Amino acid sequence: MEQDNMLNKSPRLDDDEAISRLAECYRQIIEIIGEDPSREGLLRTPARAAKALWYATGGYRRSLQQTVGDAVFECPQREMVIVRDIEYHSLCEHHILPFYGHVSVGYLPKGKILGLSKLARIVDLYARRLQVQERLTDEICKAVARVLPTDGVMVSITGEHLCMKMRGVEKQDSATVTVATSGRFADDPALRAEFMASIR
Repeated sequence: MEQDNMLNKSPRLDDDEAISRLAECYRQIIEIIGEDPSREGLLRTPARAAKALWYATGGYRRSLQQTVGDAVFECPQREMVIVRDIEYHSLCEHHILPFYGHVSVGYLPKGKILGLSKLARIVDLYARRLQVQERLTDEICKAVARVLPTDGVMVSITGEHLCMKMRGVEKQDSATVTVATSGRFADDPALRAEFMASIR
């Protein structure tokens, strides 16, 4: 995928160097907002925050191929395979505030199936980057279609966005639903309806 190709060309820092540089940035941020980074409760905050951000953006440091490995198996199954309610956490690329919720992924096998846990790992791969929910949905759909011969893929994501809850319009009960389809799911309303009924 285009973003994966771009990531492969990015300069790589080792974990310790990256975390050290991030921690210094956080120390400066703490000063800028009017706090004292030498205060007892904040002494280790820059390092903790750096490690947390490095973990939360781990999707930049893995590829789709590494994530899936050899977990593609021969199988005559032709009916829909669905893994629903995969929890995810991501960071909004506009405000670097969390959004989170559940992902459901369905596909129509064509001679091969994917190890079930790999669908959850694909979700994490793309969620653990700076994201918008719309693109996240599309990337997961395209990734499954890329690693597996299928007659179609469908992905539905529900998300709650702290950029809408903590700031801006401050709407506490809002949720966002996004859907992406490929193959037969894109062309067959009855098939899409079957998927949506299965994940309710």
